[in-house]
Amino acid sequence: MTTQGPGSSPGAGSGGQPQQWSRARNPTRRPLLRTALTIGVAASVFLVCLLILLGILGERLTMQTLVTSTLMAIIPVLVIVPTFLWLDRYEAEPVRYIVFAFLWGALVAVVGAFFLNTFGLRLLVEARWTDPLETGAVYLAPITEETLKGLGILLIYLLRRREFDGIVDGVVYAGLIGAGFAFSENILYLGQAYNQYGSEGLTSTFLVRGLMGPFGHPLFTSLTGIGIGIAVTSRRPAVRVVAIVVGWVCAMLLHGLWNLSALAGMEGFFAAYVTFQVPLFLAFIGFLFWLRRREGRLIGRYLSPYADAGWLTHAEVTMLSQLRLRRAARAWARQNGGRAARRSMDAFQDSASDLALLRSRLVHGTAEDGASEREMVLLESITAHRRAFVGSPVT
Repeated sequence: MTTQGPGSSPGAGSGGQPQQWSRARNPTRRPLLRTALTIGVAASVFLVCLLILLGILGERLTMQTLVTSTLMAIIPVLVIVPTFLWLDRYEAEPVRYIVFAFLWGALVAVVGAFFLNTFGLRLLVEARWTDPLETGAVYLAPITEETLKGLGILLIYLLRRREFDGIVDGVVYAGLIGAGFAFSENILYLGQAYNQYGSEGLTSTFLVRGLMGPFGHPLFTSLTGIGIGIAVTSRRPAVRVVAIVVGWVCAMLLHGLWNLSALAGMEGFFAAYVTFQVPLFLAFIGFLFWLRRREGRLIGRYLSPYADAGWLTHAEVTMLSQLRLRRAARAWARQNGGRAARRSMDAFQDSASDLALLRSRLVHGTAEDGASEREMVLLESITAHRRAFVGSPVT
């Protein structure tokens, strides 16, 4: 059988018939009713937290200061969020879960941490604890904040198990939660710095929090995400529990060290920043590159058996395991068949990535209930959508 692909003559399927792009649904999309219910509950929680957060900010900041600090707090977000979406290119998470993660950090975790930190600090003061502010910053804040942020990742893992494939997903959700948390926290810190020290305080705070340490919270919480990601890929309950706990403890320790360096004065902070934080950040960026390349290799490895069985061609497996070739295939589909063709190619690639990661879980014995049925649904989707490009099933 002769197959078609990018570079083939447009508009022709098998036997010279006009090409009809597949109208089959994309099985990576979730049922509408369940989506509506989930969004409704989440929106209610987020709305309550938003109102509380606005009350907290409004009590401390004037409207002009609030607007100014919000605009400045957005700047790091424009770097952090695209970075984690870039990591999530092979098997992109549903948009609603990405939004959920960011809003969990920006609203629920921030509001919860505000009240818990305030209550804890009050207890320290009433107990006449030595240096309650330092104790709160180094010990209390990392525990409350990393616990609340990590809870958001854990909720996705427990309630939407099928959306959690491993370490990459854990890091992506953690990074977005951390980005949301840092965004709301930065608004408060920037506004308070302006109230106390004017433009100079606003500038110095933005320099430290927005430029020197924008990946602080995402990096801390990513350790919890890595732990949960390891738990997803393990079949042993003890390993799952240990991985999650170790990741969470590491997140708190790293957060506490960051806060401790911030209390050491400018000279101590810059020394810690150069000798510890910068190398750690560079190592984290290198880790993200490794994770993305690793996911591409995993997709190629676990799709190869389907190519051997005739569901795909090995050339298609190569395309699906390399982002450059996936982009070229989407461009070819759009050029030759318009938006409908692009949607069909998107569904083909999404289903194939989902299938590869599902196969990985099946092989390792960590797949969820109904995984075999899900495998067939994805195979049927791949067949339906690829028929638009090759004209007939692989034989």
